[in-house]
Amino acid sequence: MGRRVVRWGLGAVAALLLAACAQQWRLSTGDAPPAATAPDALRVATLNVHYIDMRAPDGPWSVAGWEARRGPLDALVKEMDADIVAFQEMESFAGGDDDSVNLARSFLLAQNPGYRAAATGDWRNFPSTQPVFYRPDRLTLADQGWFFFSETPDQIYSRTFDGSWPAFASWAEFETRRGQRFRVVNVHLEYRSASNRRLSAALIRDRIAPLVAGGMPVILAGDLNALHGWATMDLLEEAGLRFPRVPGATWHMNRGLHLFGAIDHIGLSPDVALAAGPFVLQRKRAGDWPTDHHPVIADLLLP
Repeated sequence: MGRRVVRWGLGAVAALLLAACAQQWRLSTGDAPPAATAPDALRVATLNVHYIDMRAPDGPWSVAGWEARRGPLDALVKEMDADIVAFQEMESFAGGDDDSVNLARSFLLAQNPGYRAAATGDWRNFPSTQPVFYRPDRLTLADQGWFFFSETPDQIYSRTFDGSWPAFASWAEFETRRGQRFRVVNVHLEYRSASNRRLSAALIRDRIAPLVAGGMPVILAGDLNALHGWATMDLLEEAGLRFPRVPGATWHMNRGLHLFGAIDHIGLSPDVALAAGPFVLQRKRAGDWPTDHHPVIADLLLP
């Protein structure tokens, strides 16, 4: 659950930099997303908020670090003004899988009463560290679920294909006020192991493809730890998804360093139209970075 080791080794950074050399992307410097371009558009965002290490004595990911960055994170959520936000690493990790204390989720829901959390439940039978926030004035939660990136995907907290810490997809199905039903799939893929990423992407593909083929609008959002053109993205596109190119860096090492292209993405089934975006917001709030990722935001139209 979450990232419990140093996020990137020097070798991984070097590999990403080399891959980015062959890729064309435009750095986005927007401070806030533009106003909605269509009255019926849904604004969807994805944001990795970095887990809180309850055992760390100090540092940006400790409880003290959380106290410093929670205001900026709340400001960012408000500025995004999204109808749906897929969060990754929303975890207060103290060892094990217990999610009875979740500082970020509790704080953001208290500060933003216009949102409710989907893809959550009792941590004993529903992994809740990848919630999907939504606006109940626009959407009704119809169903929710999860599956793990594992040989036993329906076994909760099962280890990944190569035996590393558990990782999973959460999903929530919503209905609009017009009766349109669609599914949001929230994912967070392995950053160290390319084989783990590919196997996880293949599992996501196999779970999503029947939905797309059956006519269910699907939005996939999350931290894929993959650039456009990588095998991970190709596998997900085999499910019928397309990934509008994100115009700037999304992981900035918690230092505002924009060294390569986006690793956070929003994927759309063929019947979901892109009204505007994607946008990337790349600046501090209240003098601090809310997290080590920038959000990706897109305005979407359902069929």
